[in-house]
Amino acid sequence: MTKKQKRLLTRILLGLAAFGVGFTLEHLNLAPWAHWVGVGLLLISWLLCGLEIAWKAIRNIGHGQVFDENFLMTLATLGAFALGDFSEGAAVMLFFQVGELFQSIAVERSRRSVASLMDLRPDVALILRDGEPEECDPEEVEVGDLLQVLPGQRIPVDGVVVEGASSVDTAKITGESVPADVAAGDKVLSGCINISGILTIRAESEYASSTVARILELMESATEGKSKTESLITRFARYYTPCVVIAAVALALLPPFFDGWQFAKWITRALNFLVVSCPCALVISVPLSFFGGMGAVSRAGMIAKGGIALENLARANVAVFDKTGTLTTGSFRVTEVSPLGMAGERLLWLVAGAEEASNHPIARAIVAAAPGENRKVEGLREIPGRGIYAVVDGCEVYAGNRLLMEENGFSPEEPPQGGTVVYAAVNGAYAGAIALSDTVKPGAAEALAELKRQGVQKTVMLTGDREQAAAAVAGELGLTHWFAGLLPQDKVEKVRGLKGENDTLIFVGDGVNDAPVLALADAGVAMGGIGSDAAVEAADLVLLKDDLRGLPRAIAIARKTMKAARQNIAFALAVKFAVLVLSVVGLASMWLAVFADVGVAVLAILNATRAGR
Repeated sequence: MTKKQKRLLTRILLGLAAFGVGFTLEHLNLAPWAHWVGVGLLLISWLLCGLEIAWKAIRNIGHGQVFDENFLMTLATLGAFALGDFSEGAAVMLFFQVGELFQSIAVERSRRSVASLMDLRPDVALILRDGEPEECDPEEVEVGDLLQVLPGQRIPVDGVVVEGASSVDTAKITGESVPADVAAGDKVLSGCINISGILTIRAESEYASSTVARILELMESATEGKSKTESLITRFARYYTPCVVIAAVALALLPPFFDGWQFAKWITRALNFLVVSCPCALVISVPLSFFGGMGAVSRAGMIAKGGIALENLARANVAVFDKTGTLTTGSFRVTEVSPLGMAGERLLWLVAGAEEASNHPIARAIVAAAPGENRKVEGLREIPGRGIYAVVDGCEVYAGNRLLMEENGFSPEEPPQGGTVVYAAVNGAYAGAIALSDTVKPGAAEALAELKRQGVQKTVMLTGDREQAAAAVAGELGLTHWFAGLLPQDKVEKVRGLKGENDTLIFVGDGVNDAPVLALADAGVAMGGIGSDAAVEAADLVLLKDDLRGLPRAIAIARKTMKAARQNIAFALAVKFAVLVLSVVGLASMWLAVFADVGVAVLAILNATRAGR
């Protein structure tokens, strides 16, 4: 509990004590002095609990914000005092502050659940200079620096272990509760905690572009995206409160003209009307539901960019996936070389030379299968969506997909084995094909099955790969639709075509080429959080751990969040409407009005906190 909350609790307890004694003295009629002592204690109770509220109302009026819950509560209690209802007036403020305390504690708990992920920034980095560790700010680390990480310290930047072995706590980065064992050659992420041994790592990024810096940046902007429900409630409260005040004034002044000039009777009803009409249960509990949901998502190793992301995930009924790196591992290996007019080793060697400068997983696999030295590569030119051209040791080499071959006048032949295929042409003639295989990611089939159980009946794969490779993956995972041989711009058109008028579509991808589609989808999901900057920027949900099983979990959390928000709206409006009607006809006392306001707010807040669990 914060200091502010402790001070509020102290005031509530003192106010409750003063209220209890004052209420007893006022109603027992022991003596005339007892009545007035009781009134005095009730006023003290009001001052302890209500002076802060009244001051907020005055200050907000000075800033042009007249109609808020502080104004309503102050007006209602002062009106009750004017009518001689001292216990009711004091009770309104006392229980309103109880509701405020509950609200403050609930908000603080939800904020802490999100802020726990923010406690990632390393305080210091130990740079090795002449073999000796020297403290510096993590922002001073440069790529290539050797760093020492002691047990208990956070890893300052992304890097590779060059010496030592240890266990690393990655829970706040990936959501994985079991520590990961690392040794020389393993990659480590900034923000993770070194648990046991001393590690020497080589920095592979500066702090500004490290995993932890990017996560913090995402979290800082995560609360900016309000959902449609939150925005609707905010707009509703803006117009609802002044309408309620006008209605209460009308209720106090108009009926007495037709009811024997009984102003006190109708003013009391109007005050009850004011108390019960306070919209705080809606204004607080709905955003709190979304905040709790974001906290639950963050603890599961994901980041949701605001309530709008949760709302769209909850409604999702169409899921579209990129293939390589999303549904499959992207770890290729050459399985077959089908040469034409030259030896297979020579074909593989030339294509590897053309692909040497590329970071694409397929290119890396070909280079790994045909390592070579002293290859002379000139005129390297990437052909987007098709492949690559280069002059390797004096030989003109085209390597890429079928479109590249056909556009340059070559007639490619299908290799007997399926999978991903790179076709090649050398010195103006078709020279053969290289087949590679990719494996389905662990957990992908489980994730897709869970999505279907959640009601996402249309699951679609989009890939630039050839049809045989796409069909094999689609069959293994049980996808309902798949489209192969697509260029990046084709994926955008396919997503537009897949999205029906009443559909909510999510797209899951991991690369730079996926950024336009991620932005187009109702909810974009970026895999592996530390991948492409463009993909993470365009996405609404980032899976920090490269595991597709996080998606159905995020959808489940989002749906529970929306359920809590809808329950709060329905419950608050139903109770308030009922008590408003009872207030108008004189069947609701101020005690019932207090319950309908504070009680409903507390119950709604408690319900909202369920989303955070």
